[in-house]
Amino acid sequence: MILDQKYVNGRVVTMDPARPVATGVGVWAGRVVGLDADVADLPARRVVDLDGAVLLPGFVDAHTHLAWAGRASRTADISRCATAAQVVDVLRALPGSAGWLEVAGYDHRALDRPLTSRDLDLVGSRVYVQDLSGHACVVSGDVLELLPASVLREARRGPDGRPTGFLAEGAQTAVRALRLPYSLDEIASDVALGAAQCAHEGVVLAAEAGVGGGLIGSSPLEVEAYQRADLPIRVQLMVSADRLEPVVAHVADGIRRAVPLGLRTGLGGDRLSIGALKLWTDGGMMARTAALTEPYAGLDTAGQLQDDPDVMRAAILDGHAAGWQLAVHAIGDRAVDFALDALAEAQRVVPRPDARHRVEHCGLVRPDQLDRIAGLGVVPVVQPSFLWAYGDDYARVMGPERAPWMYRGRAFLDRGIVLAGSSDRPVVDGSPLRAVQFMVERLSRAGAAIGPDEAVTVEEALRAYTFGGAYACRLEHVLGRVAPGRHADFAVLETDPLTCEVSRIGDIGVLATVVGGDFAHDAAGLAAD
Repeated sequence: MILDQKYVNGRVVTMDPARPVATGVGVWAGRVVGLDADVADLPARRVVDLDGAVLLPGFVDAHTHLAWAGRASRTADISRCATAAQVVDVLRALPGSAGWLEVAGYDHRALDRPLTSRDLDLVGSRVYVQDLSGHACVVSGDVLELLPASVLREARRGPDGRPTGFLAEGAQTAVRALRLPYSLDEIASDVALGAAQCAHEGVVLAAEAGVGGGLIGSSPLEVEAYQRADLPIRVQLMVSADRLEPVVAHVADGIRRAVPLGLRTGLGGDRLSIGALKLWTDGGMMARTAALTEPYAGLDTAGQLQDDPDVMRAAILDGHAAGWQLAVHAIGDRAVDFALDALAEAQRVVPRPDARHRVEHCGLVRPDQLDRIAGLGVVPVVQPSFLWAYGDDYARVMGPERAPWMYRGRAFLDRGIVLAGSSDRPVVDGSPLRAVQFMVERLSRAGAAIGPDEAVTVEEALRAYTFGGAYACRLEHVLGRVAPGRHADFAVLETDPLTCEVSRIGDIGVLATVVGGDFAHDAAGLAAD
């Protein structure tokens, strides 16, 4: 046998309990065929000298937004502005697109005062400023005039009783409907940009958290854009539950609603596939719309559920009955209660072993909810970097009792729950290594301890971004470990995160990213060996 590739002279961290470390890997036809002595005597068409570098299974980002990230990377970013006047100056210098002016990175907490529609009216027509959270926006006055009265009733109003231009959740979705759809070529270009970001960070599989509708959908034909895109990594698509339609199925099938043609989780190939059905039950902490059981500290709001509870519950029951793995967005503890109740009911009505439903974010989980999550076999898909980037603000609005419950780690693992890591890019830095560092340190960017009792070991954090992410995507049999039979998907790092100082993990360089034996990213020039 002649191998396609042989990786030698490195430290291989396999994440496989049966064989934790090695020094070399053999690859044939895009798969790992053996380690060390298994392949030592076999010739190879290419020998890759790692020269002491560390090879791990490629990272899995189990919840990300490639099209949104790509679009944000090519639009103006106002996140560095300190005043509303500075934002207006930036916007005035920008050209519009398709009759709209769109910008990203708005964070009302970072400015001297929130932006208003009156500010945007100074810039031009149809101005759309995307909130960093993805759950809100600010628009110009002419956009407000296009919205129906039912939507404007949801708008935030100023002391004069007029809408300020700030719109959240359903009202934001109504604004996006005015702008959509983006063209397929435009979406494909954005997807490729977002996927390239992932490849540079050692990510080999990205789970796109919602296509075809919902808060972040770009077109009803969005899946075709992913087929068109030049993807350097593997991509799994979560389909918005908005795509569920009534069907006249055989009574024995027990299916009331489905995605047309009966499409569901598992369709596709190794590079592009259909994953979970995505549902939203609440908003976000940044926009103060995550649904809590008690109000935000210092505020008179406890957030909100995303839609009528009966509508959301029906989508969960119907999606489960149609055979989908479900990915239920639930950030606040009230939303987590709702998600767990609905998932438990779905299993009672239509029992499905290893349905492996997911709760996306699990941002605030009370102690009494932990055993329910374990008992239902639900996979929490968390974004630890939220607390690194925004933990000081989140801790303040949660208060001292609830702050330790945010984006848990240790409490999940101690109950035998498989924990999956993710980024939710571009809401936050997408680097898995940055998130691994936070999971161990539990320190915000400003150095504040956020739930230190939830800290995990480096190995446990790495597992969340390798095997755990693969498990959440139902691909743990081919990804998440360096072992015979699995995809030759690797992240090559300049330093071993298991042995370096924890404070340096987030800054470790990614020398290369390998997907199916092909170099998707090669900063070190290893492919030239």
